[in-house]
Amino acid sequence: MSVVELENVWKIFGQKSAEAMSAIRKDGIGKAEVLERYGAVVGVKDASFQVEEGEIFCLMGLSGSGKSTLVRHINRLIEPTAGTIRIMGEDIGAMKTEELRATRADKIGMVFQNMALLPHRSVRDNIGFALELRGIDGYTRAQKADAALETVSLHGYGDRLPAELSGGMQQRVGLARALAADPEILLMDEPFSALDPLIRRNLQDEFLGLSQNLKKTTVFITHDLDEAIRMGDRIGIMKDGEIVQIGTAEDIVTAPVDDYVADFVAGISRLKLVSAAKIMTDVDAYTAQSGGIDLSSGCPEAAPEDDLDTLVGLSTGSDKPVLIKADGAVVGIVTKDTLLRGLQGGSEA
Repeated sequence: MSVVELENVWKIFGQKSAEAMSAIRKDGIGKAEVLERYGAVVGVKDASFQVEEGEIFCLMGLSGSGKSTLVRHINRLIEPTAGTIRIMGEDIGAMKTEELRATRADKIGMVFQNMALLPHRSVRDNIGFALELRGIDGYTRAQKADAALETVSLHGYGDRLPAELSGGMQQRVGLARALAADPEILLMDEPFSALDPLIRRNLQDEFLGLSQNLKKTTVFITHDLDEAIRMGDRIGIMKDGEIVQIGTAEDIVTAPVDDYVADFVAGISRLKLVSAAKIMTDVDAYTAQSGGIDLSSGCPEAAPEDDLDTLVGLSTGSDKPVLIKADGAVVGIVTKDTLLRGLQGGSEA
């Protein structure tokens, strides 16, 4: 069962959103015509995806693509015009007020770009604020807050005020606040985008480490493809409210579905993203072309999951093709020509 599941979600802003939705379904009108006929704006268009337990799913796109609007449907900060959102199998749209409040408090943590820390409260009290609203006693709040501070490498800062911390430290406090309630799901809306590049990369590293240890299911919003590739197990690329492609970084870089996605990935290095399995030639096809190969002739060897960077290192020291082996058997061949095409972004085998 998926932890987060969105099915055919639409969001249309405007007083005539219901009429616009009806016309879309009946007549198939587009975004421009919706605006012209009904004065309504399509914010999210027929979005569907699932996020599995422990996965980091990145939603990315340019400003105005609908990614932040979409993520706010997951905890029902925004009501969909149509479609279904399920959290751990439960339809969040069907929840009553108290049930929704409990789901938000217990199962979902949200981290924003702007942390909105309370300036007059200590770091510890900021972290424990949501727990306070849930009626958790002061001692337990302090214990959980200090444990969260330890998790985000801010041990000893509990008594400080937010103004005494750097921007990166404040971002850690925001993450600690979300973690203190031990939610199943983290929603992160461009949490690092306002930070300097070095601090941003350090926080990315820290979050990836936390994610591996805590196994939190995460929906991560970003406008930066480099960040999406670095952070996401899978990536969903949005344009004009629509998810145009979902896949791993390797899928998206090697097989963009359209010119829009191709433009996004054009400048991305493939060295650490593309695997040998994506570019290798079938053994029989190679044999037919070359007349055969002596598998005991000292050819370098690699695994199907090894990246292009590894293959470059192996090929540099040898004039022979690289044998791709799995379970002791040769499953493919990578020649220098194949490797160059892979680096350039040519046709994958």
